[in-house]
Amino acid sequence: MKERILVVDDERDICEILAFNLSNEGYEVDTACSAEEALRKLTPEHALILLDVMMGGSSGYKMAERLRKQGNRVAIIFLTAKDSENDMLTGFSVGGDDYISKPFSLKEVVARVRAVLRRAAESAQDSSPQAKLTIGGVTIDFQTKEVVAGSETIPLTRTEFEILTLLASNPARVFSREDIIDRIWKDAPYITERTVDVHITRLRKKLNDRANLIMSRAGYGYRFNDSEP
Repeated sequence: MKERILVVDDERDICEILAFNLSNEGYEVDTACSAEEALRKLTPEHALILLDVMMGGSSGYKMAERLRKQGNRVAIIFLTAKDSENDMLTGFSVGGDDYISKPFSLKEVVARVRAVLRRAAESAQDSSPQAKLTIGGVTIDFQTKEVVAGSETIPLTRTEFEILTLLASNPARVFSREDIIDRIWKDAPYITERTVDVHITRLRKKLNDRANLIMSRAGYGYRFNDSEP
């Protein structure tokens, strides 16, 4: 079955160009010219959203944040003319899977789409022999992709879930930022060490009073603190 993509941009020409080229690559493509229209058109069948950041009405960041708060983990690639590192980190912090600056190469867009969809598929087909991992008072469900602390379900993005799983599955090991990039973003050489720190910070914030489960080792990286009650 063709993977379905929703392209969201307030410039109709960009929507049409992306839809044409992605369709030629074998994807089924829908378009929307605002976040509000996109939310009406979005279905569980959509595997990925190409989402413009600066739009009239609700911004792409706000739309992504709303989806993540609702527990929607659809893959999101941001498209934006803002290309500073802080802008990129904002995109990742609200749950984006990738970030492409305008003007963009259509070949680059197609390559990024393939990489993100491949990573999402690999995450969905996790072949862990165990269905759940309980450690440090936190339960990670590999089938539902949910994390529960006590009686509370913690809403994590795909990347946050993958980082937590990596650390919790190897509690005796310290992972450098380079290690984490290689494991989590192996198809994205543009990811910086600061991006890892942003995700770790957000993950700790979501863990709330269990934030100390993720320890930092100055000069080395991060590890899971399985001795934490």
